[in-house]
Amino acid sequence: MVGLFIIAFVKRIALLAALLSLSACNSGTPPPRIGTPAPDFTVQDQDHKVTLSELRGKIVVLNFWASWCAPCIEETPSLIAMQHQMKDRGVVVLAISIDDDDSAYHRFIKTYPSEMVTVRDAQHASNNLYGTYRFPETYILDRNGVLRRKFIGPANWMEKEITDYLTKL
Repeated sequence: MVGLFIIAFVKRIALLAALLSLSACNSGTPPPRIGTPAPDFTVQDQDHKVTLSELRGKIVVLNFWASWCAPCIEETPSLIAMQHQMKDRGVVVLAISIDDDDSAYHRFIKTYPSEMVTVRDAQHASNNLYGTYRFPETYILDRNGVLRRKFIGPANWMEKEITDYLTKL
């Protein structure tokens, strides 16, 4: 009898904890939604200053990543290859690093030189604006700055389905 009471009590505590955690999800700015204009931001590090809205007229592959992130490292070669292949079609990769360590960021971009627009956002303002906290996470924006797709986790950016989609935009 006491065992059943303890099980019921534990279940109620778990339910209460789940409800409280769900209510916290609704605090702050909601993440952007597919089909809506992408939230604009400006990021500046010691090397670059990038404002997202200045890329209007191009198809933007907005990639949030970090040098310490194994899945980010996994997808980097295909992201670089896709940028090289698609640049003449108006596709630009905007790679926002959330690295706190500037030297780790610079080692990474030296290891993987590319034509991507890369900038470090140590304050995490841009990824927080998008509700991104798992990396890599990538958004596809059309030429008008509207969010069209979202990828969570690493992708093979050279897959035909992805390059065809970008070509059609």
